[in-house]
Amino acid sequence: MEEKGKEFFKTLLTYLMIILIVVVIRVFFIDPVRVDGRSMNTTLENGQILLLNKIVYKKGDIKRFDVVAIDEGDKTLIKRVIGLPGEIISYKDNVLYINGKKLEDPYPSTKTDDFSISDIGHTKIPGDTYFVMGDNRNDSLDSRYPQVGVIKKSQILGRAKVRIWPLNKIGIVK
Repeated sequence: MEEKGKEFFKTLLTYLMIILIVVVIRVFFIDPVRVDGRSMNTTLENGQILLLNKIVYKKGDIKRFDVVAIDEGDKTLIKRVIGLPGEIISYKDNVLYINGKKLEDPYPSTKTDDFSISDIGHTKIPGDTYFVMGDNRNDSLDSRYPQVGVIKKSQILGRAKVRIWPLNKIGIVK
Protein backbone atom coordinates (compact mmCIF):
# COMPACT_ATOMS: atom_id res chain seq x y z
CA MET A 1 0.00 0.00 0.00
CA GLU A 2 2.87 2.35 0.82
CA GLU A 3 4.36 1.78 -2.66
CA LYS A 4 1.07 2.93 -4.30
CA GLY A 5 1.14 6.09 -2.19
CA LYS A 6 4.67 6.91 -3.33
CA GLU A 7 3.74 6.24 -6.97
CA PHE A 8 0.64 8.47 -6.67
CA PHE A 9 2.74 11.26 -5.12
CA LYS A 10 5.35 10.99 -7.92
CA THR A 11 2.62 11.15 -10.57
CA LEU A 12 0.95 14.10 -8.86
CA LEU A 13 4.27 15.93 -8.56
CA THR A 14 4.97 15.36 -12.28
CA TYR A 15 1.59 16.85 -13.27
CA LEU A 16 2.07 19.81 -10.93
CA MET A 17 5.49 20.51 -12.48
CA ILE A 18 4.00 20.40 -15.99
CA ILE A 19 1.24 22.81 -14.96
CA LEU A 20 3.78 25.14 -13.34
CA ILE A 21 5.98 25.15 -16.45
CA VAL A 22 2.99 25.90 -18.71
CA VAL A 23 1.88 28.76 -16.44
CA VAL A 24 5.37 30.28 -16.34
CA ILE A 25 5.69 30.07 -20.14
CA ARG A 26 2.24 31.65 -20.60
CA VAL A 27 2.83 34.46 -18.11
CA PHE A 28 6.38 35.43 -19.07
CA PHE A 29 7.18 34.24 -22.59
CA ILE A 30 4.29 33.62 -25.00
CA ASP A 31 0.60 34.38 -25.07
CA PRO A 32 -2.12 33.64 -27.60
CA VAL A 33 -3.76 36.75 -29.06
CA ARG A 34 -6.83 36.90 -31.27
CA VAL A 35 -7.24 39.17 -34.31
CA ASP A 36 -10.36 41.27 -33.83
CA GLY A 37 -11.62 43.03 -36.93
CA ARG A 38 -10.52 43.64 -40.50
CA SER A 39 -7.74 46.20 -40.04
CA MET A 40 -4.97 43.71 -40.90
CA ASN A 41 -6.69 42.08 -43.92
CA THR A 42 -5.33 40.40 -46.06
CA THR A 43 -2.28 39.56 -43.95
CA LEU A 44 -4.43 38.54 -40.98
CA GLU A 45 -8.15 37.93 -40.78
CA ASN A 46 -10.75 38.34 -38.06
CA GLY A 47 -10.73 35.45 -35.60
CA GLN A 48 -7.24 34.18 -36.37
CA ILE A 49 -5.07 33.36 -33.36
CA LEU A 50 -1.41 34.31 -33.13
CA LEU A 51 1.32 33.49 -30.64
CA LEU A 52 2.66 36.63 -29.05
CA ASN A 53 6.36 36.66 -28.18
CA LYS A 54 6.41 38.71 -24.97
CA ILE A 55 10.17 38.78 -24.41
CA VAL A 56 11.54 39.60 -27.86
CA TYR A 57 11.54 43.36 -27.21
CA LYS A 58 13.12 43.01 -23.79
CA LYS A 59 16.21 41.67 -25.58
CA GLY A 60 16.04 43.55 -28.88
CA ASP A 61 14.60 46.54 -30.67
CA ILE A 62 11.22 46.93 -32.28
CA LYS A 63 11.73 46.89 -36.04
CA ARG A 64 9.90 48.53 -38.89
CA PHE A 65 7.16 46.27 -40.34
CA ASP A 66 6.96 44.01 -37.23
CA VAL A 67 3.41 42.93 -36.45
CA VAL A 68 2.76 43.81 -32.82
CA ALA A 69 0.02 43.52 -30.21
CA ILE A 70 -0.81 46.79 -28.47
CA ASP A 71 -2.51 47.29 -25.12
CA GLU A 72 -5.25 49.85 -25.62
CA GLY A 73 -6.77 49.41 -22.17
CA ASP A 74 -10.05 47.64 -22.88
CA LYS A 75 -8.81 45.91 -26.03
CA THR A 76 -5.71 44.57 -27.76
CA LEU A 77 -4.90 45.92 -31.21
CA ILE A 78 -2.85 44.06 -33.81
CA LYS A 79 -0.96 46.48 -36.09
CA ARG A 80 2.21 46.82 -38.14
CA VAL A 81 5.05 49.12 -37.04
CA ILE A 82 5.66 51.70 -39.76
CA GLY A 83 7.58 54.51 -38.04
CA LEU A 84 10.31 54.41 -35.39
CA PRO A 85 11.24 56.99 -32.71
CA GLY A 86 12.69 60.21 -34.09
CA GLU A 87 11.51 59.67 -37.66
CA ILE A 88 9.45 62.00 -39.82
CA ILE A 89 6.83 59.90 -41.60
CA SER A 90 4.49 60.70 -44.45
CA TYR A 91 2.55 59.06 -47.26
CA LYS A 92 2.09 60.87 -50.56
CA ASP A 93 0.47 59.32 -53.61
CA ASN A 94 0.44 55.92 -51.85
CA VAL A 95 4.22 56.04 -51.23
CA LEU A 96 5.84 55.88 -47.78
CA TYR A 97 8.46 58.51 -46.96
CA ILE A 98 10.74 58.26 -43.92
CA ASN A 99 12.73 61.43 -43.20
CA GLY A 100 11.93 62.59 -46.74
CA LYS A 101 13.24 59.44 -48.44
CA LYS A 102 11.04 57.03 -50.36
CA LEU A 103 10.78 53.58 -48.73
CA GLU A 104 9.17 50.42 -50.10
CA ASP A 105 6.08 49.47 -48.05
CA PRO A 106 5.05 46.01 -49.33
CA TYR A 107 2.25 45.40 -46.81
CA PRO A 108 -0.80 47.57 -47.48
CA SER A 109 -3.74 45.68 -48.93
CA THR A 110 -5.51 48.92 -49.89
CA LYS A 111 -4.46 52.41 -50.99
CA THR A 112 -2.93 54.61 -48.29
CA ASP A 113 -4.30 58.15 -48.30
CA ASP A 114 -1.88 61.06 -48.06
CA PHE A 115 -0.75 61.61 -44.50
CA SER A 116 1.96 63.38 -42.51
CA ILE A 117 3.02 62.98 -38.88
CA SER A 118 2.13 66.67 -38.48
CA ASP A 119 -1.53 65.71 -39.09
CA ILE A 120 -1.60 64.36 -35.52
CA GLY A 121 0.36 67.25 -34.01
CA HIS A 122 3.97 66.03 -34.12
CA THR A 123 6.97 67.22 -36.12
CA LYS A 124 8.50 63.76 -35.73
CA ILE A 125 7.70 60.54 -33.88
CA PRO A 126 8.53 61.29 -30.24
CA GLY A 127 11.21 59.24 -28.45
CA ASP A 128 10.12 55.83 -27.13
CA THR A 129 6.97 55.86 -29.32
CA TYR A 130 6.06 54.15 -32.58
CA PHE A 131 3.78 54.84 -35.53
CA VAL A 132 1.59 51.82 -36.36
CA MET A 133 -0.94 51.06 -39.08
CA GLY A 134 -3.18 48.21 -40.15
CA ASP A 135 -2.48 46.61 -43.53
CA ASN A 136 -6.09 47.30 -44.57
CA ARG A 137 -5.52 51.04 -44.65
CA ASN A 138 -9.13 51.91 -45.57
CA ASP A 139 -10.50 50.10 -42.49
CA SER A 140 -7.92 50.62 -39.75
CA LEU A 141 -8.07 52.79 -36.66
CA ASP A 142 -4.35 53.39 -36.17
CA SER A 143 -1.68 56.03 -35.50
CA ARG A 144 -3.04 58.27 -38.26
CA TYR A 145 -5.93 59.16 -35.97
CA PRO A 146 -5.57 61.31 -32.83
CA GLN A 147 -7.64 58.87 -30.72
CA VAL A 148 -4.84 56.29 -31.22
CA GLY A 149 -1.82 58.43 -32.12
CA VAL A 150 1.71 57.24 -31.62
CA ILE A 151 2.11 54.16 -29.43
CA LYS A 152 4.37 54.09 -26.37
CA LYS A 153 6.84 51.23 -26.17
CA SER A 154 5.24 50.26 -22.84
CA GLN A 155 1.93 49.64 -24.68
CA ILE A 156 3.52 47.10 -27.02
CA LEU A 157 2.86 43.67 -25.53
CA GLY A 158 5.07 41.77 -27.96
CA ARG A 159 5.61 40.62 -31.54
CA ALA A 160 3.02 38.44 -33.24
CA LYS A 161 5.07 36.26 -35.58
CA VAL A 162 3.32 32.85 -35.59
CA ARG A 163 -0.29 32.09 -36.59
CA ILE A 164 -1.73 29.00 -34.88
CA TRP A 165 -5.39 29.21 -35.94
CA PRO A 166 -7.02 28.29 -38.23
CA LEU A 167 -5.09 25.09 -38.71
CA ASN A 168 -4.92 25.45 -42.51
CA LYS A 169 -3.10 28.81 -42.07
CA ILE A 170 -0.55 27.80 -39.40
CA GLY A 171 2.77 29.48 -40.06
CA ILE A 172 4.93 32.57 -39.90
CA VAL A 173 3.25 35.96 -40.24
CA LYS A 174 5.09 38.28 -42.64
